[in-house]
Amino acid sequence: MITKNQEDYLRAIFQLIEKNGEEVKSKDIVSFLNISKPAVSEMLEKLSKKKYIKKSPYSNIFLTKKGLEEAKKIVYKHRVVEFFLKKILNLDKKKMKLEAHKLEHAMSDDIAKRLSKFLKNPKSCPCGYEIPNIN
Repeated sequence: MITKNQEDYLRAIFQLIEKNGEEVKSKDIVSFLNISKPAVSEMLEKLSKKKYIKKSPYSNIFLTKKGLEEAKKIVYKHRVVEFFLKKILNLDKKKMKLEAHKLEHAMSDDIAKRLSKFLKNPKSCPCGYEIPNIN
């Protein structure tokens, strides 16, 4: 079973890959999540043991197929919820992001898909990022 904390890391890695391309290093995650380097190193070790990520000899971090699938689900939920919170509830950007982060962990895949369908399957979140396809 994946924890909320592990989900946060997978989402961070996915978003960093979107932003920077394939090259993601632990220092990028430290900065993105505003967490200490030792905490990031410890979590990356756990994610590696669970086969969600691979680390290269040059400190690059890659999502495995399993990790990418899980990260896409998390990002999908987050961005669908952002769309709902902004377009339907008209929350400001800061509140939208905070609430979406909370809800992404609590929402099942089925409910996320139903919410997306209700919203007419948006293609991007209010910040302009693509909502991944999770089928």
